[in-house]
Amino acid sequence: MQLHYELSDLKDIDFMALLPIILPVLVVGMLLVLVALIDLYRNRKQRNNVLMWTLIILFANTLGPILYFVVGRKENKRV
Repeated sequence: MQLHYELSDLKDIDFMALLPIILPVLVVGMLLVLVALIDLYRNRKQRNNVLMWTLIILFANTLGPILYFVVGRKENKRV
C-alpha cells in the first residue's frame, strides 16, 4: 500500500473523466459568488460591513456566499 504520492503520480489521473463531476460544482460555486456580490452591491447602503462581506464571499469559496445569505442578509433587517 502506497502512503505517499508524488507530483509525478498526477500524470496517471484521467482529468477528462473527472470533468463531468468537477465542472458543475465549479459553476454552482461561481454562480453563488456572483449572485452574492450582486446582492451585496445592490444593498450596500443598508449593510454595515460591505468590505468584510466582500472578502468573505470572495475568499471563502462556496462557504462565503452561503454565510452571506444566511447571516449577512439578516443584518439588513436590524438596520
